[in-house]
Amino acid sequence: MKLAVGSLVVGVIVLALKGLAYWITGSIALFSDALESTVNVATALAALLAIRVAALPADTNHPYGHHKAEFLSAVLEGMLIVGAALLILHQAYEGIMSPRTISAPLDGLLVNGVATVLNGLWCWVLLTRGRAERSPALVADGKHLLADVVTSAGVAVGFLMAVATGWWILDPIMAALVAVNILWSGSRVIRDSVSGLLDEAVPEDTLARIRDVISTEAGGAMEAHDLRTRHAGKMTFIDFHLVMPGDTTVQDAHEICDRVEGALKRAVPDANITIHVEPEHKAKHSGIVVLD
Repeated sequence: MKLAVGSLVVGVIVLALKGLAYWITGSIALFSDALESTVNVATALAALLAIRVAALPADTNHPYGHHKAEFLSAVLEGMLIVGAALLILHQAYEGIMSPRTISAPLDGLLVNGVATVLNGLWCWVLLTRGRAERSPALVADGKHLLADVVTSAGVAVGFLMAVATGWWILDPIMAALVAVNILWSGSRVIRDSVSGLLDEAVPEDTLARIRDVISTEAGGAMEAHDLRTRHAGKMTFIDFHLVMPGDTTVQDAHEICDRVEGALKRAVPDANITIHVEPEHKAKHSGIVVLD
């Protein structure tokens, strides 16, 4: 929650600095950079709301919790990024048709540089903490800021080239090139978030770890099959069928399931596990072989 609030505060400060840089210079590229930062503020607010909703406990209407709210926020962020890129392309087109001279370039570049450094530092914080906490909203916000840092670097290059050569058309051309990069970034954020909304399985390395835990910790059982996984926010949902010998008591079966569940939760943090116990004649002789 503190990170989401921090993103909102940083976004407002960066927007003010970039707006000042545009006001000083009149550069279309810097205007486009400031325009992209308005999306940062909107997405930071969306991430803050999503994290608040995702943290709500499960209830009658949402027995699996509210974790997917973060994916919805990330999709919104991706759409806003794409929208900002299209607006930048529009401004670049107008600039190419009617190139403008740039005033006070060094002052504007200095102010924009301060904003870029601040964005870069906060981007690193969001990506590092977001991945550690397995928060799609924070990671999406971090990727968005990373795109903004790349945007600012590209704008600075075009800005300096335009000032050095006097070819003012380079300013909007660089803005257009950067907008294409932002479009790519936004499309990736949307793609990654939609995969979560569609209950995509966990990555292969996580799946292999889950299978290994079941194989080594389910001693007393015969096999496990129909393993299914999905992820929602920081939660990982795991369910599978565990086949027991015909003479296994309910108490023994329960103890085996408890042991497997405990080992899975240690191997996969924030896991929600469902184990369906089946009798021996339900064995499929496939799936996960339990080691003695």
